[in-house]
Amino acid sequence: METLEKLFEETLRDIYYAEKAILKNLPKMARKATSSDLSSAFEEHIEQTEGQVERLEQIFDMIGKAPRGKRCPAMDGLAEEAGEIMQEAKDDTVRDAGMLAAAQAVEHYEISRYGTLAAWADKLGMTEAAELLRATLQEEKDTDAKLSELALSEINVEAEQAEAKSPGRKSRGGRKEAAE
Repeated sequence: METLEKLFEETLRDIYYAEKAILKNLPKMARKATSSDLSSAFEEHIEQTEGQVERLEQIFDMIGKAPRGKRCPAMDGLAEEAGEIMQEAKDDTVRDAGMLAAAQAVEHYEISRYGTLAAWADKLGMTEAAELLRATLQEEKDTDAKLSELALSEINVEAEQAEAKSPGRKSRGGRKEAAE
């Protein structure tokens, strides 16, 4: 890529692909969640992501390009990791904790991308695009904060309690503890 404008376009295609991948994976995660609060958070984020895709399509229109994604290996890896957690976790509360962590990894990726794109839009004099990108950036930050609160108040607490009740679990010192 020889220009910031081209880099902006390619990164826009990257995050468009990522948002579409998120729309495929969030419904699966919402169904797998045993916590009603976590399931609701995933459902709410589906609606939010649909709006974010619409904003990206507006930006593509502003730059005179068709909305088309570009394969994003980072997002593919994050989606694969979430899929493994959903398949491999035997305990429901541990699965919820893992899915929540996977969702936050996605949020952090999106925060990075949207922050960068907004800064580049400013540099390119694309004021309206920058505003749309900042609106999405704020939503991603808010979602991350909600997921953090959910982790601290419920999900991680329940996973830890389930582990403590697990028969034959190892203590932190490596010795097996008797089941309660």
